[in-house]
Amino acid sequence: SDGSIRLHQMTSEYPLMQWNDSTNGQAIIALQWALTRPAVFFVLDASSNIYIWDLLENDLLPVAKQTFPSENIVSMTLLGEPEKPNGLLGIVLAKESGQIDVQYVKKKWALP
Repeated sequence: SDGSIRLHQMTSEYPLMQWNDSTNGQAIIALQWALTRPAVFFVLDASSNIYIWDLLENDLLPVAKQTFPSENIVSMTLLGEPEKPNGLLGIVLAKESGQIDVQYVKKKWALP
């Protein structure tokens, strides 16, 4: 609820990494790992911002942020085929209006 993200290893109760206030205090609505690239994850906050984290590029801050100021996004999920090396990765966004939007991710965050 405060925008903190914690990365845990299954064998320990303590986080390997912790990012406090990663969304400027906005609650996190969804977080999902990329299906095609293990070091990348996506975060949706309550203000309809999507943050892209690539831990191989920067493990302190997100590498990109996309804002949807005029749309209230209520849910996010990723689509892709991890078994295929084409690097096709999409984000499916559910809007408060009931519309569904599919956005494709740049290859640099999608390629295995």
